[in-house]
Amino acid sequence: MYEFLTGPVLWLTFAVFFIGLAARFVWYVRGLDWKLDRVAYRQWPKYGIRGALRSIGFWLLPWGTRSWQVKPVFTLVFFAFHIGLLVTPIFLLGHNLLLDERWGFALPTLPAGVASFFTVMVMVAGLFLVIRRIALPEVRILTTWYDYLVLIIAVAPFATGYLAANHIGDYGFWLNIHIVTGIIWIVAIPLTKLSHFLMFFLTRAQIGMDYGIKRGGMKSKGMAW
Repeated sequence: MYEFLTGPVLWLTFAVFFIGLAARFVWYVRGLDWKLDRVAYRQWPKYGIRGALRSIGFWLLPWGTRSWQVKPVFTLVFFAFHIGLLVTPIFLLGHNLLLDERWGFALPTLPAGVASFFTVMVMVAGLFLVIRRIALPEVRILTTWYDYLVLIIAVAPFATGYLAANHIGDYGFWLNIHIVTGIIWIVAIPLTKLSHFLMFFLTRAQIGMDYGIKRGGMKSKGMAW
């Protein structure tokens, strides 16, 4: 089972991941309105690029925007959750051993204690996000079963990996479940709300370009907007 999951299935998983994200990118860019968006972006790239980078940069900084500042606790948990989601699987020793075994290369790895800390951080932050969705009326009214499912998909590889790494129960069983949940997670990224892995940068860039060109530096240049 292990050989099958980390062989053909893993190849197919990454194919879905990269092709799906590429399709998302093309779909988004082609969907921009020709008159309202792409013309302005092409004619004033300096203002557009500057606005895009400012928008992405400020939203990538904890408390870098007004929206982050008004909810400092949520911001802290949000960034802890996403940092753990990104850093842990990429720099985990076990994953890089697999990369080296299958494809002949590996990345720098985290110390075991740091990896365990990030794993627990993701699980605790994920639980906080679930409680937040249940406890706050303004969030609960917008929440559906789909949102909980996406959170479960995101956190499941960390929970199963933690059980396997700490030999809680049957190691072989939890290892295989960890691989399966990891595969589901990777495949779900381009197919679900987890696509904000890419879409965050595209949407923030578009909004930043809009403000940088239409509502910002070019506003007094005689533009119709």
